[in-house]
Order: sequence, then structure tokens, then C-alpha cells
Amino acid sequence: MTKHVLILVGTRKGAFLLESDASRRAWAMRGPFCETWPTNHVIANAATGVLYAGGGNEWFGPAVWKSTDAGASWTHSSRGLAYEAGEAPVKAVWSLAAGNDGSLYAGVEPAGLFRSVDGGESWTHVEGLRAHPTRGDWNPGGAGLILHSLVLDPADEKKIWVGISAAGVFATEDGGATWEARNRGTRADFLPEGQNYPEFGQCVHCLVKAPGGGARLYQQNHCGMYRSEDGGRRWESIEAGLPSSFGFPAAVHPRDPDGLYLIPLNGDIKGRFMPEASAAVWRTRDAGRSWEAMREGLPQGGAYFNVLRQAMATDTMEPAGVYFGTNTGGLYASVDEGETWDCIAPHLPTITSVETLVMER
Repeated sequence: MTKHVLILVGTRKGAFLLESDASRRAWAMRGPFCETWPTNHVIANAATGVLYAGGGNEWFGPAVWKSTDAGASWTHSSRGLAYEAGEAPVKAVWSLAAGNDGSLYAGVEPAGLFRSVDGGESWTHVEGLRAHPTRGDWNPGGAGLILHSLVLDPADEKKIWVGISAAGVFATEDGGATWEARNRGTRADFLPEGQNYPEFGQCVHCLVKAPGGGARLYQQNHCGMYRSEDGGRRWESIEAGLPSSFGFPAAVHPRDPDGLYLIPLNGDIKGRFMPEASAAVWRTRDAGRSWEAMREGLPQGGAYFNVLRQAMATDTMEPAGVYFGTNTGGLYASVDEGETWDCIAPHLPTITSVETLVMER
């Protein structure tokens, strides 16, 4: 059997799949799938190979799509993806995560969490999150009040972290029955002076967990880049050395807890594109103590694109591959941990998410 790498791409016009052998030099693309619905996140259950895609909007409604044959066919279900009567309806699914215990989670808009124990056929609301006492004061970010980051602890299925724009990071250690805000040390520069470090209300952009079994998390925020060594109870700024404190995605190295990739933009009110229109992925190998810009193969002029919060990922190969997609539809790949880059799909729809799956055939 040989290894194959699958890139799972969510776009505003459905899901796409790109596949290569272990060399990752030539890619075959299939799609669009999911009937070209707006697709916010496409993932794979690494243990089973089942693919899931979450999306929808106010017109289509929310749904999670499923493929058990590597994308050849898809079904979808929205059964249970609804709040109780009288609450604002669920507009779309924004994030997905598959647990080691067979459960599947979906983060939605307006911000909330749902769980499925039957492979996405039906869903149950995890009510504890929206029962948090701060819920009445959550405010939407630019894309709405969305639960976009969904992090499961692979060693303890009861530990879950979520990122909500613009409410902040929340965590549970009892499977979702109770939650606590974990935002200490992260700024909210858009609030009045003297109120910049609130208990909640920060605009978290992306939340990821470092490999290795520890409690380290990384966070790209509207107002800075942060690392936590204690599961988000305290955050430390690691933005020194970056060209901007503003960006959306973050992707961890698959084996090194000190390895992280970011794509800073030129700021929140200056166009939200690559600084000086020169594309770079910024890499740290020491947990954010220092940074280096990886540019070889990326456009160094006229790069007026950005990269959305779920549109960067790594694979588990050696050396690790790194991938990102842009809002202008370009998909870029590095097979040497960011040293060099190639555009492997230049004309996709707006890319909303990028994930990977390494398979053996």
C-alpha cells in the first residue's frame, strides 16, 4: 500500500478535493460537490476516512454533507440543527470536528454547538454553551455571530474549546454541560480605553491545539497572536516580530508543538490584504519567540488577497506539507514545511477552508 494525500477544500460554491501521491508534486482535482452550496468547512475522520462538509446560508438553511466513498457520492442532513421555537434560527454550519469516541460536532451561526452520535444523520444541541451567563452580551463579528473554531482534546473527549466571533474563547471539561470563558491576557483594542482586557467579548479569529498531548493552544485574534500553556486560562502575546497583529488563520506543525504557521494581513481597516501586497507565510519553530517569512514561490507584488480563518492546514507527511487558500480562489501548497510554494489550483471560488487527509491505498 502507498500513501496518498487528499486536500479538502471548502468554497462559496461547494467542496473540492485534490489528490496526490506521496510526492505531492501533481494534483488531480474533483468537484464541485455538495450541489455547490456555500461550504464553510470540509473535514475527514482520520480513523474512518469519512468526509464531512458543513455549510448553508439563510436561503439554503444549515446542513452537514457526508461521503463514505472518498467524495464519489454525498448525502446531507439538517435534522436537529435547530434551536427551540422563538430563538433565532440556525443559518449555517461554520465548523466541524470529529471525536475519537465516534461523535461529530458542528459549530453554527448564530453561535452554538451541536453534537451527532450517528455520523451526522441527526444532531442534538449542546445547550450548556448558550446557557453561559454571558450569552446575552455576545456580539457578532464582521461575519456574524459564529462559532468557527472547534477544538477537541484527542486524549479526553470531555474537553472542548470553541472560538466565537466576537465573544471569545470558551472551554468545557465535562462534555459541554458547563463552560467557562478563557480570554485572560487577550486584548480587545476596539473597546474603550481601560476596558481592553475583558472577561469575554474578544474577537478570536482562529484557535488551534499544539500536538504532543500537552495543554498548549495558539490563537490568532483580531488584536494579536497568542500562546497559552494551560488550556487557555492565560494567554501570552507572541506577535513580536510579525508585520501585523491582525490575521485570520493559524496552522500547527503536525508533530512539533513549537511549530506554527500564520498569515498576517496589513491590518483590519487598511484593506485586509498581504502587507505591501507581498505574500508570505510566517513560520515559528520556537513557539512564537521568533518568526521568519516564507516567500519563495509566492507572489511578491500585486497580492491583494487575504486568507480566511479556516483556510490553512498542514498534513502529516515527512516533511510536513502546508497549504492555504485565498479569498480570490488560489490554492497554494508547500511540501517542505513552508520553504517553497506552488499554486496548485489558481481559479477556485472563494476558499473558506482547507484541511488534509493522508490515506493508504
